[in-house]
Amino acid sequence: MTLGQFVYTEANGGEMSEYIPSPREWVANQVALYESSGGTEGLTLRDTGLPVIIVTNKGNKTGATRKTPLMRVKDGDNYVLVASMGGAPKHPVWYYNLKTDRDVEIRDETQVFNMRVREIKDAEERARLWEIAVTAYPPYADYQNKTERVIPVFLAELVP
Repeated sequence: MTLGQFVYTEANGGEMSEYIPSPREWVANQVALYESSGGTEGLTLRDTGLPVIIVTNKGNKTGATRKTPLMRVKDGDNYVLVASMGGAPKHPVWYYNLKTDRDVEIRDETQVFNMRVREIKDAEERARLWEIAVTAYPPYADYQNKTERVIPVFLAELVP
């Protein structure tokens, strides 16, 4: 729930923290539209028609609430989060946020879930999830070919 520039979520331990929108205008605008509509608008990545989720996490340096639209990639009830950053040579900032604090909130249209992420290190599990991710969003394969880094994959699972 947003209260001015402060946000209360279970992902940040039920505490109020400052929400800092993304410096990328299109990202900030998409998050604002998605959330202000209650998850009924802004549901796709730009003009691709492909669905996105909003991942709320805690900034690893500021402790502020951060929100990132990511491609919706599902594995059963779980979500696969791909830290591709379009195949850039560096990981996205949210990768470091999740490494520091594994608790996130995921908004998928009108539903909101408290989840815990884990980075997938097992080669077999990563290969299986990577295939699911590429099926959901084929450009991931191009992104991996474009960069020397292994693109990290996280699995977000419901908090018991």
